[in-house]
Amino acid sequence: MGDRNIHIEKAGYTPVYEREVEIVERKGLGHPDTLIDGIMESISRELSKAYIKDFGKILHHNVDKGQICGGGTHVEFGGGQFLKPIYVLLSGRATQNVDGIRIPSQHIALKAAREYLRNIRNLDYESDVIVDSRIAEGSPDLVELFLRGPKIPFANDTSFGVGYAPFSDAERLALEIERYFNSEDFKKSNPSVGEDIKVMAMRKKDKIELTIAVAMVSRHIADMDSYIREKSRLREAAYTLAQGITDKEVEINVNAADDEKNGSVYITLSGTSAEMGDDGSVGRGNRANGLITPGRPMTLEATAGKNPVNHVGKVYSILANEIARQIVEEQTDVREATVKLLSEIGKPIDQPHVASVELVSDSYDAVRDKVQYIVDKNLEEITELTIKIVHGKVRVFY
Repeated sequence: MGDRNIHIEKAGYTPVYEREVEIVERKGLGHPDTLIDGIMESISRELSKAYIKDFGKILHHNVDKGQICGGGTHVEFGGGQFLKPIYVLLSGRATQNVDGIRIPSQHIALKAAREYLRNIRNLDYESDVIVDSRIAEGSPDLVELFLRGPKIPFANDTSFGVGYAPFSDAERLALEIERYFNSEDFKKSNPSVGEDIKVMAMRKKDKIELTIAVAMVSRHIADMDSYIREKSRLREAAYTLAQGITDKEVEINVNAADDEKNGSVYITLSGTSAEMGDDGSVGRGNRANGLITPGRPMTLEATAGKNPVNHVGKVYSILANEIARQIVEEQTDVREATVKLLSEIGKPIDQPHVASVELVSDSYDAVRDKVQYIVDKNLEEITELTIKIVHGKVRVFY
């Protein structure tokens, strides 16, 4: 370990859970923004695995510019039909030729995209979706910078990542309710629940209001009475889960835009609003920790699809969250930690321009050196994070 420009200080802000108002959003698995994030991240992982298999290392790629253009459907209780397929555009850059050896990047990308679409259980990805790849060769200078790095890669950009821990009650509710509703066990007993689930949490003092949007699957819902019963079951399930997370008062509203008297409710064929004209773009959804948190420090970096080797917008965003989590887990006197990592283009990624840590703690002097060690060690082992990303062992956006 050496001097890695680590700066530890007392936080000069009021923790979010002590403020009067807090807002948190979570875009679920089937939300168009999350769906395209997942597709492009899956492509990055499959490219990385193929590069390692054939060349012994991950080659340059950044496939982080995908787009979903919503389709069109006619939906009614009990079923419906597609009128216009969902269109998925795969974009970005990937190494496709090394010393005359061609790499089937387009084939890898298309296969990975279609495999990922299987997550939307009621979507026929053969007939209901058009997947189009426009992934091209990478910029020669960035490819060269990527290849000439030693054991510790050189940063591809001057950029930063931000992370914090722990999650507040509102943040945990937004995260855990969506994950529960999209879990395999829940889906088995609730087949009418689609994957497009969005949770908005607002806390005012000691009361948390949850607005949950759930794309219901029409073929599992016979009529309006059935739909109303399903909504009630979802509300009760969310209440039960919330009671194990917070002791604050919780109010829950499911599919708030429904007009049940006039028959206008949130039912879909496939379980995603992408079928009915809702578009999705990489980076417009959850941040690296799986949440959208306007009351916290954030970066606008899209993590999904970026290469996991030297793209600091991705690597630093994930690492900052990992460091913050480790700090609060290991140092019980730290109530909150915020980590900001800034890179310098062309410099080793384990040597940030600055690693800034803000602590909320009544024992700042006692924990400062321990926190310094945690940051230093994580930076020293930064290359291990790449393999965790490739194999889906850390949260990237979901």
